[in-house]
Amino acid sequence: MMTTSDLQQLQEKGISLQQVQQQLDSFKAGFPFLKIDAAASKKRGIMELSQQDADEYVAKWENYLAGECMVVKFVPASGAASRMFKDLFEYMDSESDEISGSVKEFFDGLTRFAFYTELNETCQKLYGASAEQLIQTNRQKLIVAALLKKDGMNYGNLPKGLLKFHLYPQEQRTPLLEHLAEGAMYAANADKKVNLHFTVSGEHLPFFKSHLQDNVKTYEDKFAVNYNVGFSEQKASTDTIAADAEGNPFRNEDGSLLFRPGGHGALIENLNDIDADVIFVKNIDNVVPDVLKQPTVIYKKVIAGILVNTQQQIFAYLKELENNSISEAKLAVIYRFCETKLSITHEKYDTWSQDEKVNFLREKLNRPLRVCGMVKNEGEPGGGPFIVYNNDGSLSLQILESSQIQHKEIMQTATHFNPVDLVCAVKKQNGEKFHLPDFVDEKTGFISQKSKNGRELQALELPGLWNGAMSNWNTIFVEVPVETFNPVKTVNDLLRKQHQ
Repeated sequence: MMTTSDLQQLQEKGISLQQVQQQLDSFKAGFPFLKIDAAASKKRGIMELSQQDADEYVAKWENYLAGECMVVKFVPASGAASRMFKDLFEYMDSESDEISGSVKEFFDGLTRFAFYTELNETCQKLYGASAEQLIQTNRQKLIVAALLKKDGMNYGNLPKGLLKFHLYPQEQRTPLLEHLAEGAMYAANADKKVNLHFTVSGEHLPFFKSHLQDNVKTYEDKFAVNYNVGFSEQKASTDTIAADAEGNPFRNEDGSLLFRPGGHGALIENLNDIDADVIFVKNIDNVVPDVLKQPTVIYKKVIAGILVNTQQQIFAYLKELENNSISEAKLAVIYRFCETKLSITHEKYDTWSQDEKVNFLREKLNRPLRVCGMVKNEGEPGGGPFIVYNNDGSLSLQILESSQIQHKEIMQTATHFNPVDLVCAVKKQNGEKFHLPDFVDEKTGFISQKSKNGRELQALELPGLWNGAMSNWNTIFVEVPVETFNPVKTVNDLLRKQHQ
């Protein structure tokens, strides 16, 4: 039963009572597993390109950029870096001084981190001793404290986008700066303007803006471009209500309802607010130094070339579908396009009337389009590409997480992995924007078990941004080199050759 105070709380957050009821119903009913036909592969569902193919798509993208277009690079960047330092936190808080495993690896590589110079200066300031002197006197925990705590460098509380990842002769670059460099290399339009958008948390927004202001002129001069950088926060209206073990609203000690962030799927609202023809989507931590950027830049252009080429063909077919006297032969050509280029099929298609075929093809083609790079599966955790049954009985391509898959053995057949390497076309044939929340599959959320102040609770995550939030988009999977995927999940990942 909702109280007057509860309703006021909902109003302040911009959340309707109907939304809350739907979320509470989800806690009790759960989310269904998706019906999967097969893992996508190069034999079915994943494009494998020759060098000639790649060169042609690069040329198509560069030709597109030379015209009038609005291109934006969209970077989810609100994630805190605390999980990067999980093992260091545990070491710092433990009673033991033993150094082994990942903590030993950290100290063995300490001088190779881009943040080492600042860390050394911080140790001098806090303790009157260098990091090397602290190591010699077995005071390594002080070094970790200088790195992670608020009175030091505060890396344990900052977002990944503001940490020093890469060392250059004249600078140390953060992921935000690497994304500026990347954007200049494949997303600058004919006027040499580069548009970027970062989603950040409110508490970190001033730091992002300050960091950008301190560096943007240097990067504009370096790459001969002009940057237009926007920031947004995850909307309060996308928070989800927490529930107790019985699925009833979880209440704080003061009796108020507890809401939690809805996960990265909430960012479909931020993406929807961007007015652009083409939007690249890439995680904040998947960056490399300039010397290793070439494969990334080339294949960003490749998947973008595939996107604009496919969109042009879709628009042409939608125009033909407006013809009331369209022939069966032409419908067969369009269906074949859906089958071969978009991996969309329906086993009953051949039994339908002409009107039913036209309606099916119109509905399937008149949707947002995304092209997703996929890398060979080398054991990284995360989602992958699958061919999935939709609610209308059709088959299409989807990116799934393990929580969406009932029979885990099918995951063993997956040959490729999702590195979150997307480029999206979000406008209709007439130039109007699609309303992206209309294409979310609300039945693909996720429930996890959490706690607050020692009390167990259930948390609900919205359909993931590149999972259920884009479930009803047209999708193309393309194999891209594994060199384009270099995430930083732990601090020691920065010691890999790809980040040195």
